[in-house]
Amino acid sequence: MSKRFQHVAIVGKFQARGIAPLLNELAAFMGAQGLDVSFERDTALSIGAHDDEALTPEQIGQRCDLAVVVGGDGTMLGIARELARYKVPLVGINQGRLGFITDIPQDRFREALLPVLQGDYEEEHRSMLEGGVWRDGQRIFEGLSLNDVVVSRGATASMVELRAHIGDELIANIRADGLIIASPTGSTAYALSAGGPILHPRIAGWVLVPIASHTLSNRPIVLPDADEVRIEIVAGRDASANFDMQSLASLLHGDQVRVKRSQHSVRFLHPRGWSYYATLRRKLRWYDGVA
Repeated sequence: MSKRFQHVAIVGKFQARGIAPLLNELAAFMGAQGLDVSFERDTALSIGAHDDEALTPEQIGQRCDLAVVVGGDGTMLGIARELARYKVPLVGINQGRLGFITDIPQDRFREALLPVLQGDYEEEHRSMLEGGVWRDGQRIFEGLSLNDVVVSRGATASMVELRAHIGDELIANIRADGLIIASPTGSTAYALSAGGPILHPRIAGWVLVPIASHTLSNRPIVLPDADEVRIEIVAGRDASANFDMQSLASLLHGDQVRVKRSQHSVRFLHPRGWSYYATLRRKLRWYDGVA
């Protein structure tokens, strides 16, 4: 048996219509298990919770020993970046469609969550990307990502030309709509739709995936995560850098997007019997033809 919990925070996709009854039901359920229950601040505002139940992400990190996230993977991405530095473990209840990292179905949260709250769970750690944009030797933007860092062309511009290095070694010059640097977690997100491979979360690497490359021989490549990856803007207008949902637009020629493995990682808790391969089979419909 692992650690039992005392104070749990609920983080909800507060923009979602009709989510309040589910969040209140979840709070009542966890309160009945003897837990102190709080809501993330924006979640509390959206459902009309009392002010004394509302916590900022920083307060969650300081006071809570578990966060239960209700929504899709986008909701999880946002709070994971905030709580990673505090090492608060996360459990995901899926209210979205795909849900690779929010893996408990909302209609089964009681039976799935009860053993977890009692300390019976499986834990995994997911690596994160950190970095920023550098211009004339100065950092002008910094970001933290669980999924990916994307360097892409402007909305109305033609393709961009990018120069990619790992450490001191040149990888390639790439003319494309953009370039994705994805973590193993992010390998099943945008990188997958752009033709990249799936990386198991225990692999210490990144996926570098060109987006609609002008040269067909520019293929996705798996890189070790021990060295910094640098992407320099060589040509193209209005390029942008996106660290998950944090963006900097209008990059200039000579700007560098630098990415390395973060010292922080995200802790995910799963019910016993959880399997990454089962998640892939279910989400990607790999079970066709299986008896």
